[in-house]
Amino acid sequence: MARPLPQQTTLEDVARAAGVSRSTASRVLAGYGAASPSARDRVATAAAQLGYAPNPAARALATGAGVRLVVAVAGPAPDVLHDPYVDRVVRAAAEVCALREVGVSLEWLPLHAPERLRRLAEDRSVRGVLILNTTERILAAMPAALDGRTVSIGIGSPAVPSFDVDNGGAARTIVGHLYESGRRRIAMISGPEWMPCTRRLVTAYEQVMRTAGLPIRLVPGDFTAAGGQAGTLAILDRWPDTDAVFANSDAMALGALAALRRRGVEVPDDIAVAGFDDVPFAALSVPALTTASHPVERIATAAVTAVLDRARVPPATAYPSELILRESA
Repeated sequence: MARPLPQQTTLEDVARAAGVSRSTASRVLAGYGAASPSARDRVATAAAQLGYAPNPAARALATGAGVRLVVAVAGPAPDVLHDPYVDRVVRAAAEVCALREVGVSLEWLPLHAPERLRRLAEDRSVRGVLILNTTERILAAMPAALDGRTVSIGIGSPAVPSFDVDNGGAARTIVGHLYESGRRRIAMISGPEWMPCTRRLVTAYEQVMRTAGLPIRLVPGDFTAAGGQAGTLAILDRWPDTDAVFANSDAMALGALAALRRRGVEVPDDIAVAGFDDVPFAALSVPALTTASHPVERIATAAVTAVLDRARVPPATAYPSELILRESA
């Protein structure tokens, strides 16, 4: 015959032993609210004698502190969650949250329905929200109930502090390096038009090219290797005399290398190629990819720490990017 499992001590047991109400015992053990010194002593003694261990999740829900951080990734379709960049952010967030006994959940935030943020605002389990790929429309739809509980990797607002890499500065550095190495017909493969980060990269590229009196050669991309291949083929067909390609992500730059290799184009002799992000595969490509660093983990760690600690931070924090010179440019 199976032996019965020992019964776990409940909050009611502690309250009864201490001679106080359940609500008083809850306030004392949670560390908030009013209670007399005598009641606090009796509750603490009863909890110790009975071996009571409060449930952290239940305590967080009771106090409204929340038990999870939501990483909300904006995009036109759920496949935006497949971006390796999202994986890097979630891993960094999980490391920070683990030290605070806070969970992490990942959600798609549709571009066409930013009002879904209201559901997160009303969810008592949500301690904070980290938004990726933030747009102006999303910021405009931000519920007041999320003020102080939301941060953005990307653009921000007075109510939503932002953390991001200075990709405009990175673009100027990369294009400047290509120019200084003798390239004069530099084409760019941009990212999705709806992303504010794409606009910063394109603006920086155009400024450098106009200042140098060089032609602007711009084709759309989507931050994927397939998009980089398609963009490179479009550049070769439209401007066959191009001598450098700057892709706005390493994934697209690796796609560009593959497309050029299939066309029999030598890199960097015929066309130089540069990317942005410095993903691990960038150093392993053939030739090794010249790129600019993107401290994703550092940015995500700072953003998550700020929102969980309710820290007072500047409205916008920009992280520098470093040029990584390799064989491709």
